[in-house]
Amino acid sequence: MKKVKIAGREVFPIGLGTLNMGDKTDKFAQEVEAIRAGLDHGVQVIDTAEMYGNGNAESLVGHAIEPFERENLFLVSKVLPNNASKKQIPISLDHSLKRLKTDYVDLYLLHWESSIPMEETIEALEQAKMQGKIKSWGVSNFDVNDMTKLLKLSNGRHCATNQVRYNLGDRGIDYDLVPMMKENSMPLMAYAPVARGDRLGADLTKQNVLQDISKKYHADVFQILLAWCIRNGQTIAIPQSSNKKHVINNVKAADIQLTEQDLAKIDSVYPEPTNSEPLALW
Repeated sequence: MKKVKIAGREVFPIGLGTLNMGDKTDKFAQEVEAIRAGLDHGVQVIDTAEMYGNGNAESLVGHAIEPFERENLFLVSKVLPNNASKKQIPISLDHSLKRLKTDYVDLYLLHWESSIPMEETIEALEQAKMQGKIKSWGVSNFDVNDMTKLLKLSNGRHCATNQVRYNLGDRGIDYDLVPMMKENSMPLMAYAPVARGDRLGADLTKQNVLQDISKKYHADVFQILLAWCIRNGQTIAIPQSSNKKHVINNVKAADIQLTEQDLAKIDSVYPEPTNSEPLALW
């Protein structure tokens, strides 16, 4: 297992997503247990956002991480586009920090492109960094054109990552965005890395090639999907699960090193894109 370098840190390549978590009181204890199980098994990256349950996911994370050493964690949160101004970012950030029960986040992302000028957003993010409230900043759901514009702005190259939907059924970014980020030494953060239902209509867990490869590694298909997602050593996958067993299973996927032959077989069923495609969302 190779760690991924992001914002000057080397972190475990599989993290924890928290979308749809923290909303139901009867599941709170189970979700806390799932997060803590991941951390106990080497996870560092926890991804959340002010949008998730109007802060409920951040509050859940804040409670779950209490027993752990803060400096060993890599906390990621996101600001909504309509809060991405010089005036509002400090307010949103302070609310997130309070819910997370921490003095800083390791990475703060613009959740998707905003109508507020990116120059203004960057200025506010840089100010938060100077204040020590964030260690680094990045973006989410930016396509190649968005990234090209961003990197041309003053301090635009301080962007630490771009978090996008990426999995075997949604691999359009392999055509242009992934190579662009690699060229700029920028790691990718992949949400929905095991897919929330393949867009092509295929049931990934019943695909023969994936089943054969999973048997080879004494794994399940979901582990193979995660191993594929982080195969280049420059991607952090953030699967979401409220199930302790599933979380531990996901973490173990980092030990699977797919061979060139494995990847070729996968490509034969889910081929690399041959042209630019719209960015997959949600």
